[in-house]
Amino acid sequence: MTMPETLNQKPLRIGDIAPNFTARSTKGQISLSDYAGRWLIFFSHPADFTPVCTTEFVAMAEAVNKFEKLGCALLGVSVDSLFSHLAWVKAINARFGVKIDFPILEDPNMAVGRAYAMIDENAQDSATMRSLYYIDPTAVIRAIATYPYNVGRSVDEMLRLLLALQVADATGKLAPEGWISGQPMLNPPPEILSDDTQVDDWFTLTDPY
Repeated sequence: MTMPETLNQKPLRIGDIAPNFTARSTKGQISLSDYAGRWLIFFSHPADFTPVCTTEFVAMAEAVNKFEKLGCALLGVSVDSLFSHLAWVKAINARFGVKIDFPILEDPNMAVGRAYAMIDENAQDSATMRSLYYIDPTAVIRAIATYPYNVGRSVDEMLRLLLALQVADATGKLAPEGWISGQPMLNPPPEILSDDTQVDDWFTLTDPY
């Protein structure tokens, strides 16, 4: 049974501290605080055994090593029971030969979903629960993404955004549109623009990874 420490009354925003919770998962009981000191992508899905969610979980499982290389764990959650999660994980392995090594939390009363504003407080089902929270090593929410039930998430974009956040933190630079590893980063704009300011001054090649 999920037990959030706090139930937020307003939507979470970038820069907020991620609410802690304790819940049963496919890997045993887990608390958000277990991930302190490392990056975490905490994501929800509407229900087990659904087509779009299955493709997402297969892709995420196949990319686990890439996330781990960036010091990031994956943690899923849905309203389905632990027994449903375990049956779904087994079915994915049998059908696709893919092992789901990251934990999946159960949230039958939608307490975690509501605490994270994944669903409305008055919602009767989990139809809108397809959200992503990028949580940094200090438990601060750094990015949020929400998808409709009928469009799957992109694992490549998940990795791109994660790396962009990490490189921006490490360098103090900015990631331009479509940035990927190895491409130039932007210098922060000057606080005061002058007639001598050049657009070219904003670009620098910085990629510690």
